[in-house]
Amino acid sequence: MIEIELNGAAHQVAADLNVEGLIASLSLAGKAVAVAINREIVPRAQWQQRQLQPADRVDVVRAIGGG
Repeated sequence: MIEIELNGAAHQVAADLNVEGLIASLSLAGKAVAVAINREIVPRAQWQQRQLQPADRVDVVRAIGGG
């Protein structure tokens, strides 16, 4: 297990988790979300390749429609 910062709070994840796995573990797979790690956007096409590292600052933003 490693610790990352997820949307401003400490969060424990498996040491070999990638961004795609994180999104799935948050029940957000298939939803309109954007991910930034250490203030840099991670394109969806790179989610499988981008492994999470200890102390990464991860921001997950979900688009919500309304009006």
